Amino acid sequence: MTSRSTPQSSATARPARRHLRRMTARGRDEAHRVASPLELFFDLCFVVAIAQAGAELVHAMAEGHAGEGILDYAMVFFAIWWAWMNFTWFASAYDNDDVLYRVVTLVQIAGVLVLAAGVSQAFASHDFLVVWLGYAIMRFAMIAQWLRAARSTEGAERTTALRYAGGVLLCQAGWLGLLFAPEGARPWVFLVVAVAELCVPLYAEKDHGTAWHPHHISERYGLFTIIVLGETVAAATVAVKSAVDEHDALGELLPIAAGGLLIVFAAWWIYFVVPIHGHLRSNGQAFLWGYGHYLIFASAAAIGAGLEVAVEQAVGAAHISTLAASAAVTLPTALYLLSVWVLHSRYFKVGIVQQLVLPTTALLVILCTFLGDWAVPAAGLVTALAVAVGVVLTARTAARGTPAPE
Repeated sequence: MTSRSTPQSSATARPARRHLRRMTARGRDEAHRVASPLELFFDLCFVVAIAQAGAELVHAMAEGHAGEGILDYAMVFFAIWWAWMNFTWFASAYDNDDVLYRVVTLVQIAGVLVLAAGVSQAFASHDFLVVWLGYAIMRFAMIAQWLRAARSTEGAERTTALRYAGGVLLCQAGWLGLLFAPEGARPWVFLVVAVAELCVPLYAEKDHGTAWHPHHISERYGLFTIIVLGETVAAATVAVKSAVDEHDALGELLPIAAGGLLIVFAAWWIYFVVPIHGHLRSNGQAFLWGYGHYLIFASAAAIGAGLEVAVEQAVGAAHISTLAASAAVTLPTALYLLSVWVLHSRYFKVGIVQQLVLPTTALLVILCTFLGDWAVPAAGLVTALAVAVGVVLTARTAARGTPAPE
């Protein structure tokens, strides 16, 4: 994709753009392109909604309603993730950081807070009114951003912006089905409209791609991964503290806490061990990578919920078996490992042995499910061992002088 603006350093370009009313595309090869304070604030507020979804998932699983809870979690998390993702890619292409841009972005933040307020109702009674309203606020703000971009551009670039605006509007109308369709039909409504949402960027950019920045996009996804993993640590810490205060069961909880911490540390290490921005060369590669992060973000957040469930089960506060509580940790951990391998790591592995490390680790983590009370600490040790093996294999490859794949 070719840049539509002259490359220049952000130190000189950004202040000049801040006073412009036109929304012009950023350069794809712009130097020093990094996340802005507004984007970091945007991410932080989204974690509020993720925390609410995780808390409701914990409650559903602890009460023995795992299937229903996972379905509700998948639906709510899609709304959170998709709204975040749409803004992130738009900002990578059109962030001019003027007053109007900032105000519309703050409106989107308000929308996610409204959505977070409706998560409990969505889980408890499948009432999606507040969730729909919060999502609508975010999406209409996104439509306003695209219309502004269309007004500031011409030709194929303007057509792309208008396609985005129209597609988002039609999908938002489709989400009304969650409010008016019979309860049994709502999962099917969700599936149809979610697929339509995923198709909007493919249709909008089929003739002209937006000027997203590979390094900026990879950094934004990495920062959001850190925030989600941080929320996982916070949720697990609160669960352990509550259990110790109420049940005085520190001895039973220490293995779970240690295993959970190893899992989160390994999750961070495995994600950031490779620089993925060099792989994002085209829309096809970038769309697959960006869409796939739904599984990475959702599974990372679900690990925290699973650790909370494991803690509650250990102190007798959850009405589920040890096997179910263990699976609440091991299954999202395995999904995270496989997702990171598919989207990140496999492009940087040399030889079959390196390629098999993460898939084998995921399988071993699943097998840890059947170890009873030691399932979580065993899974933590397995993921930590995977990191150690990866480091050793990488060092040996470097010592032999084998070039890493680009």
